[in-house]
Parts: sequence; structure tokens; C-alpha cells
Amino acid sequence: MPDWPHSPTHRLEGAGAYMVTAGAYQKKPLFRSPQRLHFLCASLLELAPRYGWNLEAWAVFPNHYHFVATTREQPARLPQFLGHLHTLTAKEINRQDRTPGRKVWFQYWDSRLTYERSYLARLNYVHCNAVRHGLAREPREYPWCSAGWFEREARGAFYWTVMRLRSDRVKVPDSYTVDPADVQ
Repeated sequence: MPDWPHSPTHRLEGAGAYMVTAGAYQKKPLFRSPQRLHFLCASLLELAPRYGWNLEAWAVFPNHYHFVATTREQPARLPQFLGHLHTLTAKEINRQDRTPGRKVWFQYWDSRLTYERSYLARLNYVHCNAVRHGLAREPREYPWCSAGWFEREARGAFYWTVMRLRSDRVKVPDSYTVDPADVQ
């Protein structure tokens, strides 16, 4: 079946590791307060296991998020998981802003990670994304990502393998700019 030219193709081919990026509609910083970032992050962490996804890296920002997750099941539940996450978070911020029905989320992109080096580079990319966006000097300093958790919980050798990898050539849909004032 040919790809539809106006939206990302979702090829959920089998169990394994995936990277997901989702963006807010028109790249607006709708999650621009610490409370909203916390809500989005907590919702992601709560819903992922309900749908059979084990988060390995995550980072949420005022206008987008990234995560790397694995599933032992068929990944066909990813659209339901993200639909639930997007509906829950959109309804809540629309309630807070008194804008019922406003479109909050736009699209998401997913990629199956089939090579170990690709998987490790994307773990690095997600853990270090706040630094790339100028929101922290060290990955662990950004509270709405997994870098601090990863530093505390990962085995030393694995941690250093991931964090020393270069991820500047990783091709991820991340044309989002984030204003540091939006996360304070």
C-alpha cells in the first residue's frame, strides 16, 4: 500500500523498540508551565504500561515530546495508547484554558529501532534533548525527562555507553523550538 503523502506513515511491524515523537498543533507551547509539563509527563508514565509499553527514555516539552519504548506484544496498541494520552492531556489543558474542543495535538511519528547502535543513539538523543533545546546544561537537570532516572538506575557501563554516543546525526522529526521562558 502506498504511503499517504500528507501524514506520517505508521509501520508497526512487530514487537521491539520504537521511538515516538509527537507535536502540539501548530507547534504552540500549550504545556508551558511546570504544572502542565508534570501532568503530561505523569500521564505518559502512567499510560504506557497499561498499553504494554515499557518506557526506556522520555522527554516532554511545551510543544512536543519524544520517547523510546519497547513492547513484547504486537505494537498495534500504540495508536490507542497515544490516542488516550492525547485525549486526556488535551481535555485537561482545554479545561484549564476554558477552550473546549481546541485542537491540541497534531501528529506523531514512530520508527522501529532494529539496530542496536540506532537504539542506543536514540536513547542518547531523548535523554539529551533538553540540552539541545537550551533548557539545561546537563541532561539530568531537566525534570521532565528520563535522564536523571537513567543516571540513577542504569548499570554504569550501559549508562556510559549510551551517554558517550553521538546522536547529532540521528534523523528525528524535531523541528521544534522551545523558549526556555516557557518552562519556568
